[in-house]
Amino acid sequence: MGGALEVELRQQTPIPLDCAFDCAPGELLALVGPSGSGKTTVLRCIAGLHSATEGSIRCGGANWFGTGVSLPPQQRRVGFVFQNYSLLPHLSAFDNVMMALGDVSPASRAETARHWLARVHLDGLDGRRPAQLSGGQQQRVALARALARAAGGPAALAGGVLLMDEPFSAVDQVTRRKLRAELARLRQELAIPIVLVTHDLDEARQLADRMVVLHRGKALQTGSPEDVLLRPCSPAVARLVGLTNLFQGTLIEGDGKTCLEWAGCRLTIADFPSGAAGWAPGEQVNWVIPPEGVLLHRPDHPSRGEAENPVTGTIIEALRMGSFTQLTLSIPGEAQPLAFQASSHTIQRNKLGPGQTASVTLLAERIHLMPKE
Repeated sequence: MGGALEVELRQQTPIPLDCAFDCAPGELLALVGPSGSGKTTVLRCIAGLHSATEGSIRCGGANWFGTGVSLPPQQRRVGFVFQNYSLLPHLSAFDNVMMALGDVSPASRAETARHWLARVHLDGLDGRRPAQLSGGQQQRVALARALARAAGGPAALAGGVLLMDEPFSAVDQVTRRKLRAELARLRQELAIPIVLVTHDLDEARQLADRMVVLHRGKALQTGSPEDVLLRPCSPAVARLVGLTNLFQGTLIEGDGKTCLEWAGCRLTIADFPSGAAGWAPGEQVNWVIPPEGVLLHRPDHPSRGEAENPVTGTIIEALRMGSFTQLTLSIPGEAQPLAFQASSHTIQRNKLGPGQTASVTLLAERIHLMPKE
């Protein structure tokens, strides 16, 4: 049976690395971050295609890399799905999968290859070469090959680790959704760690149990997608995950509890992040709120939530995006605009547009505080 993947890597060149994380059997861990942050280098280190200057890599209790140890790729049970598929063009789908099974007994190789091709719905296409397959089908062959290498035969479903480097970026949107759904179904049966590199935060949110935010090779935050995307540990992480509503404020006393003073407004805070027990009134902090935490007031139909953290400003931009309109609001006393979405029907009905005044609610439970940058 397989076991957890434990990774700790440090190096200065060619790409700096200073990160540590683990991934349990059956868990999908997403590595996210900008280009050049070291995500692919981390995968290459796990696979044995690159050796960091320092650190350790263990999988299922076996030492793959560390002091005096650096197993070659063929001695690591790693299935690797590359962005560009990396299929051999002169071999059939069946033979491409068979190539990954050098450590499987000859009697079991064909059965294992057919099993995984069937699991990714390529029954009957195993004799075709890559050029005879669509992009989505080629990626399914690559996935079958990686699963055969990482998980072994039909009865195993455990043993190694599955690595995926932007696996769905080269296919169209419809195919991408289908492949994501297929991976979600497959992983319910797999007792192996899965590490996914992606630039797509929606993909990470949909597929990952946990995610690691990398920047310049350093792991800045690890947690569930909800924690990282809604409760970043720092302004740097907030920017990296695309949270644009990032502001500064001052903690103040109000109605017997600590509130936040910002742009002349007193904002109620639902709760404080862990480790913030020492924060006191008068302290400056950074805070963030996701667009879905901002609710537009409807003049013709006031809601009970309008008493909670009401803020008024001037609409700078109203950009229609189908059924929703992206709005930016200029708040007096704040240089950074507030971004949020509202129903395009509501915007049209109330004749809201640039230059007009609008009021919004900032939901207290969506306001997240961070130490001042």
